[in-house]
Amino acid sequence: MKLVHLITGASFLACAPAFASSTLATQKACLACHTVDKKLVGPSYQDVAKKYAGQKDALAYLTKAIKTGGSGKYGPVPMPPQPTLSEADAKTLAAWVLAGAR
Repeated sequence: MKLVHLITGASFLACAPAFASSTLATQKACLACHTVDKKLVGPSYQDVAKKYAGQKDALAYLTKAIKTGGSGKYGPVPMPPQPTLSEADAKTLAAWVLAGAR
């Protein structure tokens, strides 16, 4: 019985970062412009993950882009900056996006 609880707890912890990032994206209004798999106002998270796949500086680049905003990479609509977002939260979101928002 204890083994079942241990396995269940471990699987919950393994899923926690993805859940936390989804919650963070909701709290920070990222989902107003982005979805996991379809273009909305901005690109889907999966499209962003594909674009930066294999780039060693992708995490740092997206972390900065989330905080400073940007335009021109996916069309004419600019992404507003999130200057009040902590560096840790921006990095968490960037890692989640690079993983295809899973």
